[in-house]
Amino acid sequence: MTRWLLALLLALAPPAAMAQVVADPAPLQFQDRAEETRFHALVSELRCVMCQNQSLADSNAQIAHDLRREVLQLMRQGKTDAEVKQFLVARYGEFVLYKPRVETKTWLLWFGPALLLLVGVFVVARVVRGHAGNRGDAPGNDDQEW
Repeated sequence: MTRWLLALLLALAPPAAMAQVVADPAPLQFQDRAEETRFHALVSELRCVMCQNQSLADSNAQIAHDLRREVLQLMRQGKTDAEVKQFLVARYGEFVLYKPRVETKTWLLWFGPALLLLVGVFVVARVVRGHAGNRGDAPGNDDQEW
C-alpha cells in the first residue's frame, strides 16, 4: 500500500513543483501621481506578449511583471509614450499594441471586417433580388396550398 502511495506522490510531484503563482516581489514605486497615471494609461494600451488577450496591466505572467518594470524604467529615462511603444514593437512586433498602426501590412486587419460586411450585403441583395424575380416568372396555380 505504501508503494502505491509513494508512486502516486511521485507522479503528482512534478506538476505541483512546476505550478508557480507569480507574485510581483517588489511592487512598483512611483515618484508622483502624474507618473503613476501615465504608467497605468500606457500599460493598459499594451498587450501581454505571453497572454492572448490581456493587457500588460492585467496580466500576472512573469514577463508582464518584467515588462511593466521596463516600461517604468523607459519612462524614467525620459522616453515619450510613443518611444516606449516603438521600443516594445521593435522587440515584440505589432502584437504588443492593442491598437496596431494603420499601415500597408495591417490594412486587412483594419478594413477586412468592413469589406466582409460589404460582400455580405451584396450577396444578400443578389439573393433577395433573385427570389423576387423568380416569383413573378413562375406560372401561378391558385389552387395550390403551401
